[in-house]
Amino acid sequence: MSYKKEEIFDPETSARIAQHCKAILELIADDAEREGLKDTPMRMAKAMQFLTKGYEEDPAEILKSALFHEDYRQMVVVKDIDLHSLCEHHLLPFMGKCHVAYIPDGTITGLSKIARTVEAFARRLQVQERLTRQICDCIQDTLEPKGVAVTIEAEHTCMSMRGVQKTAATTVTSAYSGIFLENDQLKAEYLGAIGKK
Repeated sequence: MSYKKEEIFDPETSARIAQHCKAILELIADDAEREGLKDTPMRMAKAMQFLTKGYEEDPAEILKSALFHEDYRQMVVVKDIDLHSLCEHHLLPFMGKCHVAYIPDGTITGLSKIARTVEAFARRLQVQERLTRQICDCIQDTLEPKGVAVTIEAEHTCMSMRGVQKTAATTVTSAYSGIFLENDQLKAEYLGAIGKK
């Protein structure tokens, strides 16, 4: 019995990506046939397909898969959602936490669906600013709540491993819709709930 679950990818796509990965290895002046690198092109292919699997998912359908009519009209906050994505400018990872809040207007969704929606958008080639807005807009358009707030705090390896090499820099982005745009007290309550002032 296998000790781990294997991801299932289209073999033809994997082979085509692996071919390009091997060419990259050869271009950076290493022996792509040596023991440590021989299987690396296929590993890279599978890793890239996993890290971009969000293109195959519909975040709105994820939210719709667990809709419930509930007369709850106070803030729902799901905070500290682990987030891993790839910067589309360098194909290097950025990672951090995502916080999501919404004010239901008669419809709620399963809490895990919020995290899965974040994941579906994050597993694409991204910039943090767009990712933040996409999550907010999707929840607003799908659940039609009174408002949505999304904040992402992330560290970008394209800044820490290369370029300016600033290892302690964190990027914070936020997006708001509906009542969060109009009500400063509600926005303050949200920021307090996620540990921000």
